[in-house]
Amino acid sequence: MKKSLFLLLIFSFPFFAAFSQSYLISNVHLVTMENDQVKKNQIILVEDGKIKQILPASQNVPNSGLTRIDGKGAYVYPGLAEFHSHIPVAQNGDTQLQEETMWLYLANGVLRVRGMIGHASHLPLKERVEAGEIPGPRLFLSGPSFSGSSVSSAQQAAQMVRDEKAAGFDHLKLHPGLEMDEFLAISSTAKELDIPFGGHVSLAVGLEASLKGGYKSIEHMDGYIEALIPDYSKVLDPKIAGPFTMLLVKEADLSKLPELIQMTLDTKAWIAPTLTLFDRYFGYKPAEEYRYIPEMKYMSALQVQNWINAKTPYEEAGVLTEENVKPYLEFRNMLFMKLHEAGVPILMTSDSPQVFNVPGFSIHHEIALMSEAGMSNYEILKSGSVNPAKYFDEDGEWGLIKSGASADFVMVEKNPLEDLETLKNPLGVMMKGEYYDQARLKEELAKIEANHKR
Repeated sequence: MKKSLFLLLIFSFPFFAAFSQSYLISNVHLVTMENDQVKKNQIILVEDGKIKQILPASQNVPNSGLTRIDGKGAYVYPGLAEFHSHIPVAQNGDTQLQEETMWLYLANGVLRVRGMIGHASHLPLKERVEAGEIPGPRLFLSGPSFSGSSVSSAQQAAQMVRDEKAAGFDHLKLHPGLEMDEFLAISSTAKELDIPFGGHVSLAVGLEASLKGGYKSIEHMDGYIEALIPDYSKVLDPKIAGPFTMLLVKEADLSKLPELIQMTLDTKAWIAPTLTLFDRYFGYKPAEEYRYIPEMKYMSALQVQNWINAKTPYEEAGVLTEENVKPYLEFRNMLFMKLHEAGVPILMTSDSPQVFNVPGFSIHHEIALMSEAGMSNYEILKSGSVNPAKYFDEDGEWGLIKSGASADFVMVEKNPLEDLETLKNPLGVMMKGEYYDQARLKEELAKIEANHKR
C-alpha cells in the first residue's frame, strides 16, 4: 500500500539510536525550498545527522553500511515549524506532557518549535532532545514572560533580562501591561546582551515604540489595529475595545496602514500571525463544538474543559457573535496579506497548546487559513522552513534540503507545492538523522490517546 511507503530493506540497527545510522533514501522527489521547483528522482545520503550528499537516481551508490529506504515516489520537504508554542511545564519532575508534546509535533511533521512562555523545566527538556535522549523537534526557548504582573520596575526588568540570558534561554517574550520605562530597560539590556525579543504590544508602549525599540517578532499581529484607531482612549477601555480590540475594527483608519507596514520593514521585524488562535478562540463557532473534534483525544479532559471555560465568558457576554467576529477575522486576513505582500517575513505559528489548538495538529489549521487568506503554497512552506532558520541567523544550517544541512525532513505522498492536505499525513520523519516511519509515529499517537482516555 502507498501509505506504508517506506520499507526498510536493511534493519540491523536499533530503531532509536542517536545519529548511529547512515541512510540511503532512494526514489524520492525533493522540495528543497531553495526555490519553488521540484528535483525529481533523487537519492539522499544521510550520515552523522547531516545530509551528506544528494544524487540523481541514476547514480550508483555503494550499499555497504547503509540503511536503505525506498521512497517509492514520495516527496521530501524540510518539514514545518510551530514558532509560537506554549511548551508544557514539568510538574514535580513529571515530564510526561512535555514528551507527549514533542511526539505530537513530530507526528505532524513539525520539526522546529519556538517556545513563547518559558519555564526552568524547558531547559533540561531541550538538553535531552539535543542529546538524543528523547525524540523531539529543534527547540528555541523564550524565558518567563515580561508583563505587568512579572515586572515591577525598569531596574528589575533589566535584571530579569540578564537572568534569562545567563540561564540559557534563546529569546525573550513580552506580554501586555508593561510601562514605557520598563520596556525601554528590557530593550536596551536585550540589545546589550544580544538576545532577541518580541511578543504582544503593551498599550502604554504602542506599536511604533515597540518596532523602533527592537521587537524582532510581533506576535498575533498585535498592535496594528490599535495603531489604526483614531481615538486611542477607546482602545484603553476593554469594555469598548473587546478582546484584541475586536469591537473597534470598523473604526480603523486604513490610510495609516502603509506607514505602519513601511515601519515594520524598516525595523526588520517579523510577523507571527497565529490565525488559527483567533479563528478558534475568538471565532463565533461555539466552544462546546470543539470538545469532541478528533485531535482533542490527545489532550486531557481537564485541558479541553479549561479551554471551553476560557472561551465561554466571551460567548455569554455576547462578544463572539458572527456580526462582531466576521469583520474582525476578515480584517486580520487583509492585514496578514498586506504585510506579507509588502515583504515582511512571516513565521509559521499557531499558539499551541492554546485554546483548541492541539500541538502539531493546529499547524495544519494555520496552514489552511494562510492559504484561504491568499498565501501561495511555496510561501506557506517557506514560513515554516527557511524563515525560522533565518530568524535565528541559522539559515542554510537547517530548513533546506541540501548537502551539509541537518537531516531534518518529512516524506509525504504528494507534492506539497500543489496539495497542502498531504502535509497532514507524514509517511516518515527524519530528525537530525534519526528516522521515524509512519508506523512509529502512529504508535506514539496511540499511546498519547490512551494516556488521556475519557
